[in-house]
Amino acid sequence: MKKTDLFVPGRLCLFGEHSDWAGEYRQTDRSVLSGKCIVAGTDQGVYATAEPAEEVFFLSQILENGSPGRESSYPSSFASLAEVAAAAVFDSYAAGTAAEVIRKYPGLGLKLEVTSRDLPLKKGLSSSAAMCVLVARAFNRVHQLNLSVEEEMEFAYRGELLTGSLCGRMDQACAYGRKTVLLTFDGNRMTAETVINTSPLYFLIVDLRANKNTRRILKDLNSSFKNENQLIRKALGEENHRITSAARRALENGDTIQIGRLMTEAQKIFDEMVVPSCPSELTAPKLHEILQHEAAVEYALGGKGVGSQGDGTAQFICRGPEERDQLATALESSAGVICYNLTL
Repeated sequence: MKKTDLFVPGRLCLFGEHSDWAGEYRQTDRSVLSGKCIVAGTDQGVYATAEPAEEVFFLSQILENGSPGRESSYPSSFASLAEVAAAAVFDSYAAGTAAEVIRKYPGLGLKLEVTSRDLPLKKGLSSSAAMCVLVARAFNRVHQLNLSVEEEMEFAYRGELLTGSLCGRMDQACAYGRKTVLLTFDGNRMTAETVINTSPLYFLIVDLRANKNTRRILKDLNSSFKNENQLIRKALGEENHRITSAARRALENGDTIQIGRLMTEAQKIFDEMVVPSCPSELTAPKLHEILQHEAAVEYALGGKGVGSQGDGTAQFICRGPEERDQLATALESSAGVICYNLTL
């Protein structure tokens, strides 16, 4: 097969962060409610080319500083690639997914070159999951494996687990592309429903340019949830069901005012009921500074954290494209952040 071009976007969680791994606890505890979240593919993502190779996984990436990385090569075997996945190196996520594909389809080789990336890393926008999905999709397209989107997502999910991540299945929804989806997590089952809004919605994604430790967040919250902390269970259970149900109606009706109110309410619930389980990472002073910024009050209808939360990324829904541009200009000039548009 000839060289093929690929693009995988990031994933923005509009509502329902952490509900994916929480819903998986229903496998052993049916008192836990299913997880529900609403996610959207971002306008930003990862671009690559892929072509077949002979029993070797060739990979070249764009490094964290934006410069092209050198080409790496790994034997196309599960053991070799799984070792790279566990080593906590830049190629770990890609290698983990390749390992899972090779486990099922031994002997396949691939040359994958990331040609550009405008998706920020480590900001709660599923940059690692996007890379995992990209690898699964590259194997699928190049070797004509006829995998469904859900099968690509499963390889990507299992590949990320090989790195030691405690992620749930939400992140891999970037595989659905630039669409809005309601996901439900019931034990090890995930179902997806497309959410169609009736009018354009103007979101602003704000890279806070601060630091957070996602692995620490997931570790602490999982521990609290397993120990039956009632605050976090209520937040990720009944409160999450209520908010996501109302948010779906608001999105489908194009009700920007209600979406903004629900985003603000969801953040309040998170702060009061989830943050106490990991205060060192989730108190997030930079996030709250931006959410309360005078420009946000003037130009946005509501806002909240993104992904695992913490000082990674904020999101706002704005009255229109002009207000979004004004908010971005104000935040970038006064707070040293970087803003990205998302129009649904």
